[in-house]
Amino acid sequence: MEVRVTDNRMKVILGTSPDGVTSEHVLMAPTAGHPNQALQVLTLAQRTAEEHVATAHRQADKIRTDALASAEQIAREAEHHAHAVRREADHVLAEARATAEHGAVEARTRVEEAQRNAEQIVADAQARAESIAADARANAEELRLQAQRRYDDVVGSLSAKREDLQEQIEALERFDRDYRARLAAFMQGQLRALWLDQPEVIGELELPEAEEPRHAAEPVATAEPVPAAEPVVPGPRRNIEPEMVLAGPPHGGEPEAVLRGLEPEAMPQRGYEAEPSAAGGDQPA
Repeated sequence: MEVRVTDNRMKVILGTSPDGVTSEHVLMAPTAGHPNQALQVLTLAQRTAEEHVATAHRQADKIRTDALASAEQIAREAEHHAHAVRREADHVLAEARATAEHGAVEARTRVEEAQRNAEQIVADAQARAESIAADARANAEELRLQAQRRYDDVVGSLSAKREDLQEQIEALERFDRDYRARLAAFMQGQLRALWLDQPEVIGELELPEAEEPRHAAEPVATAEPVPAAEPVVPGPRRNIEPEMVLAGPPHGGEPEAVLRGLEPEAMPQRGYEAEPSAAGGDQPA
């Protein structure tokens, strides 16, 4: 805009512009007779050009200064914005780091607490298992001792009972032999007393021999009554045979035959004991 004004001014000064024609310009129009006037015009043009150049320099400096100021302002604003963004980023990063550290600390705390709980549970389980195992061993040992004592008691009682039964069997065998011998002697004496007037006895009294002792574990049967052999002779006779009665043993059991009128030696009587039951206890028969 200023360059255009300057050009117009030059045209006015030189008198070439139709709008800028004045009386002064007319008067100052160069003529062939004034050579210095061209020099003045040239000097004026040079001065005007220098003014224009100086003005252009000033404007350029001003524009440059304004541009530099604007650039510095923009740079300051950009730097300030960058600092603000950096501060915000640092703040966000710090918060993220703090959150991460807090999460890591909390995770480590939870892991340690879980480990402590697991160790406590394992320790409690081991202690309980050891206690249960100790109780089981103690109970097993007590049961073994009880079973051993019961076995010893049963075996000892069986041995004692076996010896007792063996003694009873031997006593019964002795009593049977003695009883049979006395019975035979009594029968023979009675027969002699009955038949004193006869020269001889037709029949002999046959008594069965004593049975062989049975196995110690089997019970011995009581002696059966032996009927007297009646000889076949003529003439009347008296029935003076001993009376046979059934008498039960003093401690119970099967009744046995006893000849009333005879007084044999007393037979030892002992109470029989039943075998121990499966549970290990003894019950009276």
